[in-house]
Amino acid sequence: MGALYIGVAMAIVQPTTIIESPRLSKRLGVDVFLATETFQHTGSFKFRAAYSVASGVPHRLVIAASSGNFGQALAYACSLLQKSSIIVMPATSAKVKVDAVRGYGGQVEFVDVRVTSRQQRVAELSREHPDAYVASAYDDPLVILGNSSLGREIGNLDRRIDVVVSPIGGGGLSSGIITGIRETGKQIQVIGAEPHVGNRAARSLRAGKLITLEEEPPTIADGARTLSLGKHNWEILRTGLAGIVEAGEDDIREAVRLLFHLANLKVEPTGALSVAALLASPQRFKGKSVCCVASGGNVDEKVYAEILFGPGPTPLVS
Repeated sequence: MGALYIGVAMAIVQPTTIIESPRLSKRLGVDVFLATETFQHTGSFKFRAAYSVASGVPHRLVIAASSGNFGQALAYACSLLQKSSIIVMPATSAKVKVDAVRGYGGQVEFVDVRVTSRQQRVAELSREHPDAYVASAYDDPLVILGNSSLGREIGNLDRRIDVVVSPIGGGGLSSGIITGIRETGKQIQVIGAEPHVGNRAARSLRAGKLITLEEEPPTIADGARTLSLGKHNWEILRTGLAGIVEAGEDDIREAVRLLFHLANLKVEPTGALSVAALLASPQRFKGKSVCCVASGGNVDEKVYAEILFGPGPTPLVS
């Protein structure tokens, strides 16, 4: 199934966009380039995983929990395959992501995560729809398979790459990148980047076992508000990651601003985690050629304006 998927999906998935930014490299003090998925279908890497799931199962209805990016990607993938989708989203989800899920034909089910977890609501819906496939946004072999296509693209680039820095939420992207790079035979380190306030991946690596948070972390990087790494991903990440950098909220915001001003790129806070890692731990990357994965660009306009300009009225552009 893997070989068949690769042939079909790569004809549908947009190749990642490589962006060179000498100004960004100068500001960070590191030789860095970007592999950005902001121009991928539905605006993030999640389409790679979502299409892999939707095309890899026979079910006509797919149910999933998502803060937004996987939800809209799954809704779009299902629409391409004449399937239906139900997406469980936190009531606090960015409006741009909710609108996108609905725009792609997905049904949105809101949940107050302070009262009921997304997983609990998914379980309830699965009982209501016993013939549906319940998809994880990150903890599924089909997700890893889909995301491995990005790892292969990066590994097959005709250039020196010492390190790939990847945002970590549930670990589906990083485990896919590790898998794809391994398939190319290249010796490239993969380092994860996550919010310090939601450092379940770093704590898991230090403990040598999966650590689960008690509640969703209050980070601006909404795609990294998962409680735990996925079990399938953990088996890859615990041996495949060269390390994890924990970025502060100020680092994440600054990374979003730098990508806008120095790379002319709109990136959501979660997608900017890779650059935030370079801000948080610059010495770790000195003298290395670094590929920062910008995983998505779906950010609420009010959140984006606040990051760029601060609270208050957005300046008018003349």
